[in-house]
Amino acid sequence: MMTKTAVETIPPIGRAEVEELAREEYALVAAQLRSLDTDDWSTQTDCPLWDVRAMAGHTAGMLATFTGYRTMMASMIAAAFAARRSGEALVDALTARQVADNADLSTSELIAKIDTVGPRAARWRATRPALFRKMPMTQAVDGEQETWRMGYLVEVILTRDPWMHRVDVARATGRDLALTPEHDGRIIADVVAEWARRHGQPFTLTLTGPAGGTYVSGDDGEHITVDAVEFCRTLAGRATGTGLLGQAVPF
Repeated sequence: MMTKTAVETIPPIGRAEVEELAREEYALVAAQLRSLDTDDWSTQTDCPLWDVRAMAGHTAGMLATFTGYRTMMASMIAAAFAARRSGEALVDALTARQVADNADLSTSELIAKIDTVGPRAARWRATRPALFRKMPMTQAVDGEQETWRMGYLVEVILTRDPWMHRVDVARATGRDLALTPEHDGRIIADVVAEWARRHGQPFTLTLTGPAGGTYVSGDDGEHITVDAVEFCRTLAGRATGTGLLGQAVPF
């Protein structure tokens, strides 16, 4: 019988876990890209503007952005100027720049960049001081502007982002997705906890698959059974959700 986890007991991902989770995720991204055939790189992903090659360029660019204050600020300033010119959102300008900056790399060079820069990015993210982590930032979620702390970005979102793109690449190429309870299960449990906080309703959630589990909150709530990865895809807006699955969670 599967153990039920009270969602309120799931601890948030904090500084002690950030580096290990990020290092592992970056390594899994690189391993996935190494497994691809030549034709796989031009396959369209669930992100309309990106094929697999462009998505990998974004992933490499995003981790390189967060290796130091200088690289972070330079990228943000350039993206802000581009966003003003185009009228697009800052994050869209930032990701477009990341794709463009890595467009001339060969696929092997791109993978080598992730291998080399990934551990540095993981370490930098995990060691930011409290003052930096408390700094506010704004971000749109499901069409609404939210105020985040930088700590949420560096401790949570910057690991969820490559994780979701690893899902995107697996779907685009038809490859199996490497999942473990220890790594992917921890990321997904954190998503469940945030989803529960955002909607505030009772539920029993059964996530199937190797990174799944059963999560509960309150009594007499909605009963949901869904694949763990599909649950995350739905909250990220890559699939349509009804009921409590219509509650968006940022990735």
